[in-house]
Amino acid sequence: MGRLLDNFYRGLLWLAAVFMIATLVTILLGVAGRQFGFDIPGLDAYAGYSIAAALFLALPATLRNGDHIRVTLLLSKLHGAPRKFLDYWCLFAASGLSLYLAYYAVRLVWVSYITHDVSPSNDVTPLWIPQLTMAIGCIGLAVAFIEDLILKFLGEERVVQPAAEMARTE
Repeated sequence: MGRLLDNFYRGLLWLAAVFMIATLVTILLGVAGRQFGFDIPGLDAYAGYSIAAALFLALPATLRNGDHIRVTLLLSKLHGAPRKFLDYWCLFAASGLSLYLAYYAVRLVWVSYITHDVSPSNDVTPLWIPQLTMAIGCIGLAVAFIEDLILKFLGEERVVQPAAEMARTE
């Protein structure tokens, strides 16, 4: 199961990279359009959709790689049972919050789809399409936190812990 989830996170990270390239392309098209006198409606909106997609799709992989900002000031001072309790509490709270976020992201996609909500900019894109990437990223983040919590209960830890010198600077 771990290998399947790692491939899922890696796939989402690759999609995030594709959306970063899409952001670059849309921005370059906008610059070229201003320079050479042509206009492609909605380029700014598509750049924004691509940035949001890249951000949300990269969330699970960044958690897996230990790249999320963690406040380790308190954790680094605790040892034994208090640290273990706080680790469990943090993973449980993060799992709950990410599930909450994923639920409402999926709900937003559904509401946008059934109400035929479209972008207010001149591209008139159905909003459920760019919102779908946000929902997928939120689902991936929730799965990653729940996986970490389950692994913690099983006595394994797969989240990369920050190095001691990094922990002091966070």
